Amino acid sequence: MKNYNKKRLILEGIGLILGILYLSPFYIIVSNSLKSKRNILVDTMGLPTTLQFENYTTAIEKMEFYKSFINSAWITFLSLIALVLFSSMAAWILVRTKSKISTLIFMMFVASMLIPFQAVMLPLVDFFGANKLNLLNNRFGIVLMYIGFGSSMSIFLFHGFIKSIPLDLENAAYMDGCNVFQIFYHIILPLIKPISVTVAILNGIWIWNDFLLPSLVLQEKALRTIPLAAQYFFGAYSKDWHLAMAGLTLAIIPVIIFYLLAQKHIIKGVTNGAMK
Repeated sequence: MKNYNKKRLILEGIGLILGILYLSPFYIIVSNSLKSKRNILVDTMGLPTTLQFENYTTAIEKMEFYKSFINSAWITFLSLIALVLFSSMAAWILVRTKSKISTLIFMMFVASMLIPFQAVMLPLVDFFGANKLNLLNNRFGIVLMYIGFGSSMSIFLFHGFIKSIPLDLENAAYMDGCNVFQIFYHIILPLIKPISVTVAILNGIWIWNDFLLPSLVLQEKALRTIPLAAQYFFGAYSKDWHLAMAGLTLAIIPVIIFYLLAQKHIIKGVTNGAMK
């Protein structure tokens, strides 16, 4: 028992140290965002002597935060709706269709998860460019890209969850006269709610935080997402650290709030999927 308590104490100490290390960057960003420029130069690691909340109002104005927030929310929302709906449909059909072709298609989706984005970004930009699809600097264009890049992992997660749903439920619905769409909407969709929430959260955090793809596709100032706006703002105000830190804090806050509200759904969905 004593050895067990010592091991537990050591593990808790290591966890506490790691937690402090992980949280220290957030402390530096938030504390410096509330300081004056002189206060940052004098005492970077200390607490602010006076709270400079006007740093945030200046950052919101210069960063055009509200416009960037709307762009990020619009792109993320449409991408998630399409990803959850289309990926769950595709996974359901792949699970219920017992053939070599369906297995091959599923393996192709799984294999595509291993392809790095950097390997396809230049052909992608060329394909969506003005000479072909003409979908650059277009919100619908980047939504289509997110659907393509997010489908592999989403279908993989849905596929594993749907295999646990008894086929007898669907057969009973067929006997009652339901068509394919009614079966999916009234039976499958409610049953896959836990994994749907997990898929939406994981993809939502990725899409909201993504910088590389929007930087290639959304080159107009009016279409900038929050990561793009934060990058340009930080570049313009890199010497004014108090404003730059305020801009970074504004970019981080929505993700933290979203994760805190949704973390129980992530754990629940992953746990349900593992148990099934």
